[in-house]
Amino acid sequence: MDPVTRLEQAKIPRLLLVDDEPRLLSSLHELLRTGEYQLVTATNGAEAMEQLSKLHFDLVLLDLRLPDVSGHDLMDFIIERGIDASVIVLSGDRGIDAAIGALKRGAYGYLRKPYPHEELLKTVENALQKRRLEAENRDMAWRLECSEKLYRYLVDSSPDIIYTLNIEGKFTFVNDRAHQLLGYKPDELIGKHYSVLVHEEDLGRARYVFNERRIGARASRNIELRLRYQNEPDRDREFDNTVMSISFNSVGMYSVDQGDGKREFFGTYGVARDITESKRAEQLISYQAYHDILTDLPNRALFRDRLNLALIQSKRSKSELAVMFVDLDRFKLVNDTLGHIKGDELLQMVASRLRERLREGDTLARLGGDEFTLLLPDLRDKQDAAMIADQIVQTLSQPFQLGAHKVHVSASVGIAVCPGDGETADDLIRHADIAMYKVKALGKNGHSFYDSSMQDASHQKIQLEQSLRKALELGELEMYYQPQIDVNTGQVIGAEGLIRWNHPERGVLTAGEFLPFAEENGLILPISDWMLAPLCRDLNEWNTVTDQPLRLSLNLSPQYLDRGDFHKKLKAALAVHEISPSQVEVEITENLCIRNPQYAIEQLNKLCQLGISVAIDDFGTGYSSLAYLHRFPVHTIKIDQSFVREIQEADGHYPVVLAIISIARGLGLHLIAEGVETDTQARYLEQAGCTTLQGFLFHEALPQQKFIQLLRENASEFSLK
Repeated sequence: MDPVTRLEQAKIPRLLLVDDEPRLLSSLHELLRTGEYQLVTATNGAEAMEQLSKLHFDLVLLDLRLPDVSGHDLMDFIIERGIDASVIVLSGDRGIDAAIGALKRGAYGYLRKPYPHEELLKTVENALQKRRLEAENRDMAWRLECSEKLYRYLVDSSPDIIYTLNIEGKFTFVNDRAHQLLGYKPDELIGKHYSVLVHEEDLGRARYVFNERRIGARASRNIELRLRYQNEPDRDREFDNTVMSISFNSVGMYSVDQGDGKREFFGTYGVARDITESKRAEQLISYQAYHDILTDLPNRALFRDRLNLALIQSKRSKSELAVMFVDLDRFKLVNDTLGHIKGDELLQMVASRLRERLREGDTLARLGGDEFTLLLPDLRDKQDAAMIADQIVQTLSQPFQLGAHKVHVSASVGIAVCPGDGETADDLIRHADIAMYKVKALGKNGHSFYDSSMQDASHQKIQLEQSLRKALELGELEMYYQPQIDVNTGQVIGAEGLIRWNHPERGVLTAGEFLPFAEENGLILPISDWMLAPLCRDLNEWNTVTDQPLRLSLNLSPQYLDRGDFHKKLKAALAVHEISPSQVEVEITENLCIRNPQYAIEQLNKLCQLGISVAIDDFGTGYSSLAYLHRFPVHTIKIDQSFVREIQEADGHYPVVLAIISIARGLGLHLIAEGVETDTQARYLEQAGCTTLQGFLFHEALPQQKFIQLLRENASEFSLK
């Protein structure tokens, strides 16, 4: 039987028919079978008791004279066992005692045999109807009781204050939440006027809330009032001056319409919610939406709002305003070497110093990264902006103390003035940005006003990016090689690979003219991928013209090493061109090692496992510690050309150069000096112990064919010796 069928049968009344005369029992069964009843029969008291113990019956039709027990005994059994079943007695006994005994035991009806069939059917239906009504009443009473308990629970555990007021504005009911929020127990507020709770400045609006007579959509909704509360419930019952924000919803209460169309107003029902924390959260979210979390300065959105407002005021007053774009120089170096936490500390210090240079009414904002903007309204002339820009450059040029590190940065400041350089927020910000990049191009650490000619330079920058992407496709990139000379023999023992761009309009561009731009725009990775093939191909050609294996040094971008698959690509390229890994040396800057030391060690060790050596380029120019030389698998130190350039006299004393040479000797590292341009520099380095040199004194960077020619000449010269 499926569940639905069982449920339907459970609703059909079940009747137990008890009679010891089979003919009468069968006749009774046939009579009732026409109705919607479940019928069960028993011929004696024992059978009836067994059925009553197993099944639930709504009605028992009982003959009093049974062979084993009397009908009265069976009714006593029903009462003792607490069986919920109505009883109709069907008896042939004419005595009054039998009927009285049955009725005392709670029988619903007593019919004497023989009885009219219609009377029996009517009595059965009435008994069942009475049971249905009693069940409905019990269910309704239970529901009401549960509803009342639920209502009390919901009201008292509600996160809101629920209250009612009489027509005089005095509390007639307050739930427990009032005590939790306001410090007053409900019975202490009953009978008090609502004004004892309301902040005096909000009493005017409170009258509309606490005397609300309207209902439906016109009633008060989300009205904010400030309520006073007490923190110490045992003190004198006086509210202190501390307030909290409460949102009220209230409606009028009216009596039931008695048919005359009139309903009497008898009070106000209200719900009050504490929105103090939500108000604070809203204020915080609103603040954070317009401020930079790190520096607490206005962000881009707030800066634009203030700039647009200032532009409107500027037009009205016919005054000038300026927008400054401030970008930190060398911030990326500090961030990479000392880590992002120190970088964030530096930005906070920069913001603090810039605030000190603001005039009243100026706006300083952080756009993101190390970029700041300033709004300077009400300028007398451009000189005011220039003076502030000079102050900014000067204050940021002073060293910053980051823990144990003293850090030097500077700032490039671009300035756009309204109305001459633009009359919209977008134009002024963009033009100030362009002017800032002009300062960067001229050596940084200064300021510049926007000029329309700079727009052309900005377009050139965009065109440069597009052209550089095409250069990879069109094969305009080429490898050049600067020879490395052993000064003891004058022989070429290696070369540094340098990339060049054969620009169709600007001619040959050096790496410094386009690689920094490539790193900023994500092009350094495909360029580095391209570089591996010509390097290996050219090195293979070197090996065909010289008996002595030469070492090729290639510069590795930090971004390329960070990608993590460089060693696999280099290994594959060397295998394809049948190049020995011992002929390859990878040059890295020391700052690369400091930015993420453990990761750098892992990547460099993978290169060393292939047999490739590692050189530190520009040694001594960053923030490295000598301890890194012990930790990293370094084979070569390159003396930066900035130190070599200081050598002016052969018998002079240049301690930095001597210190680097001493370090290399002490650690057993190979040493190369780059940027050698004079005989004096070469002689000094040779005497100091550095015998491998590269620079314009010997050779400039050469394309592959000229380098091959040099190798042949070098080989021929040494063969004659």
